[in-house]
Amino acid sequence: MGGQVDTPSEYEPTAWDLSELLPDTSEAVIAERLDLIEKATDEFVGRRDQLHADMPREDFLAIMRENERLLSKIDVLGAHSSLWFSSDTQSAAALGHRNRIQQMLTQLQNRILFFDLWWKGLEDEQAERLMPPDTEADLRHYLLELRRFRPFTLDERSEQIINTKNANGIGAVMTLYSMLTNRQEYEMELEGERRTLTEGEMRSLFFSSDPGVREATYRELFRVFEPDAQILAQIYANRVRDWHTEYVELRGMPSAISVRNMRNDIPDEAVETLLDVVHQNASMFQDYFKLKAKWLGIEPLRRYDLYAPLATSNQTIPFDAAVRTVLDTFRGFDERFAELAERVLKENHLDSEIRKGKRSGAFCATVLPEYTPWVLVNYTDKVRDVATLAHELGHAVHSMLSDHHSHLTQHPSLPLAETASVFSEMLITDRLLAEETDPMVRRELLAAAVDDVYATVMRQTYFVRFELAAHEAILANKSADDLFDLYLENLSEQFGDSMVITPEFRYEWVSIPHLFNTPFYCYAYSFGQLLVLALYRRYQQEGDAFKPGYLRLLSYGGAARPEEILNEMGIDITDAAFWQGGFDVVRGMIEELRSIEMS
Repeated sequence: MGGQVDTPSEYEPTAWDLSELLPDTSEAVIAERLDLIEKATDEFVGRRDQLHADMPREDFLAIMRENERLLSKIDVLGAHSSLWFSSDTQSAAALGHRNRIQQMLTQLQNRILFFDLWWKGLEDEQAERLMPPDTEADLRHYLLELRRFRPFTLDERSEQIINTKNANGIGAVMTLYSMLTNRQEYEMELEGERRTLTEGEMRSLFFSSDPGVREATYRELFRVFEPDAQILAQIYANRVRDWHTEYVELRGMPSAISVRNMRNDIPDEAVETLLDVVHQNASMFQDYFKLKAKWLGIEPLRRYDLYAPLATSNQTIPFDAAVRTVLDTFRGFDERFAELAERVLKENHLDSEIRKGKRSGAFCATVLPEYTPWVLVNYTDKVRDVATLAHELGHAVHSMLSDHHSHLTQHPSLPLAETASVFSEMLITDRLLAEETDPMVRRELLAAAVDDVYATVMRQTYFVRFELAAHEAILANKSADDLFDLYLENLSEQFGDSMVITPEFRYEWVSIPHLFNTPFYCYAYSFGQLLVLALYRRYQQEGDAFKPGYLRLLSYGGAARPEEILNEMGIDITDAAFWQGGFDVVRGMIEELRSIEMS
């Protein structure tokens, strides 16, 4: 364990500072920035006639680098508009700014689309002649990645129409979903006082030690969401039809989930294997929930009690203590981990305070390699918020470890993007377990860790299983009520006889943003958690010898294919035994819990 972090002042929850991306949102500043991007776009469009299969490689690479610089300018402005809106989804100014920027950037992106399409249209031998040398590995990898999508790319006019349609169509619909769901307010009776809560504050009560509070919280969630459930289901149906029309019908991708797999650069076979192995291990968690029901004295367990802590007190951890715990734990693993995480706070890139209208949940946004990532959390002083803070700062560390790469290759694919974040959570859990000798407290910590694995692996995989069934049902013209029934069936299969599921849980899925915003995203969490369980077991066995290989894995970012990165670590993601190995670690945790029960 490392020493205490030397911090002269206390950490306090704050809003983030976006001024590095845009000094302010005055019309003069925005107009100046757009004018610069417009001029750079005009210059780049002027290169169009220079592109031909027989051009000198150095001329091609000069145009490629100019394209990279232009994309960086576009992404900075787009990131600012998105982050401002996330910090206040009810702000008319933030919404208007985001809509304006998205419309203008879509137009600019349509103008420069010719470069990607020209590159994808080259024959393989023509493209290979123009490829950068191995000494420019980032550009080479990026160009190879573009050509992976060659079979699914349309003509330039069609691609422009789709970009415009997405901005004005499904993109706008997703904005409506965000506005509808983030405007909600929740009324709860807490400690004899009627309080109005944000969604983040309300969801933290799922982990209350009071079963009455847990039930009341879920009932309040569904009370608020039920009146809009049909509308939200209709939004989802349009998302699904749009997804299928563009990617399966127009682009010719094999299936709806193949779209996500292609973007993640993960073979369909590997994803199918992962989903199958998780499904086969559902009974392990069902047995665990029966064990947990005995400890809680609630038999059978109710779905309200899914995240019930075994601890009898609602412990709180102030933000300052949470930050210090996370940084100290990171320092105990690797000095650079702590230094990079602390950079996020020092540069005021962490938005941690609770505010009405602020987006719920948590995320980390990487913009360019030269910028420290921006992190959003909703810190409510709950113990679980410490793990969330570690998770998102882990994402930031991952980004900064790969900031020596090009903007085009810094971002890891979604499944590998969870590698540092979940690992960071496990460091926190391992620290607490190592310091605890009381068997009952160890039981509480282990149970919380198993609960987290359930939430990250089983729950997320079953979201994907629901998506697969829902996409099929919508394309078969099934109704919203059919979707609600499908979700209840999904819960019944997931929990078996280990839990009582009341009918109002049919509405739970419409409150899950990932299902709407990024279809089939959720298996990335399962992938990342099981991968990290295997990697963490190696760390426990190998100690310091493990660290160089792991840090090298993180330093790749998205500059190599996931299979290549993991093969270097001796991992085959198409092997069911590898995924089962992650569950074997969880089974060991559950067996330790059983031994504590019997001692």
